Amino acid sequence: MVKVLDTLEDFKQALEDAGSTLVVVDFFATWCPPCKAIAPIYAQMAEDNPDVIFYKVDVDANSETSVHANIEAMPTFKFYKNGEEV
Repeated sequence: MVKVLDTLEDFKQALEDAGSTLVVVDFFATWCPPCKAIAPIYAQMAEDNPDVIFYKVDVDANSETSVHANIEAMPTFKFYKNGEEV
């Protein structure tokens, strides 16, 4: 199951807790048709790759994190390791 990160603090804590494990974050919007189309595929990828941590960030509900991550379009997928974008 893919967890939605609700705050910037949640986002930062998730990256810290992941350590050296690869983290994938889907920055999405509920009104975005491409986001809706990719959502089941992203969820399946999470199930198929238990060694990777998958999160989602709603750019409207959690705009502080989307600004922090410099998100300009949706969907945007970012990868992190050791707390840094890769």
